[in-house]
Amino acid sequence: MKNLFRTRSLLPVLSFVLAMMLAGAAIDEVNPALRPPKGAQVAIVVFEDLQCPQCRRVSPILEQASKTYKIPLIRHDFPLPMHNWSYDAAVMARYFDETSKSLGNEFRDYIFSNQFEINPQNLRGYADKFAAEHRVTLPFVIDPQGRLAAEVNADRDIGRAIKLDHTPSVFVVSSRNPNRPYVEMKESSQLYALIDAMMKE
Repeated sequence: MKNLFRTRSLLPVLSFVLAMMLAGAAIDEVNPALRPPKGAQVAIVVFEDLQCPQCRRVSPILEQASKTYKIPLIRHDFPLPMHNWSYDAAVMARYFDETSKSLGNEFRDYIFSNQFEINPQNLRGYADKFAAEHRVTLPFVIDPQGRLAAEVNADRDIGRAIKLDHTPSVFVVSSRNPNRPYVEMKESSQLYALIDAMMKE
């Protein structure tokens, strides 16, 4: 009888320990790309294609939300195979990232703003114009060793690892609740509500 009582009294403790272990396992299974960067509790993560019209429309909304909430916006390259210049544009953006991340993101926004006029033949001309306006030298061969392309590929591989098949794929990520480390934005109109919910947890 004593042993039965002791076992019953331990059940809540064992249940709590098991729940904590499962939560820990869930955290470990989350792809690092779907976690906030060090020093942040909440962030916005986007996988984008510079030739994607919806990415162009959503980008300023994400940037404004990042400024409004003072949370990081993490941009990943996810060029889609059906687009004929987005991969090269992503490599160029990586080149400008090397001067500063803000310059690389400014280039991405510049490409979005000119998206309808850009094609494979004139993309380089747009990049040259941007470089000249920002006093950056753009070499004739931008990525001779393929290092920048490898960075774009690495981002694309991350997207594939989390089963992405469209752009933009936008997530609000948080370190506040181990049971819900991220939530995907389905419509841009719900972004602020998602951030509010994640910040309250």
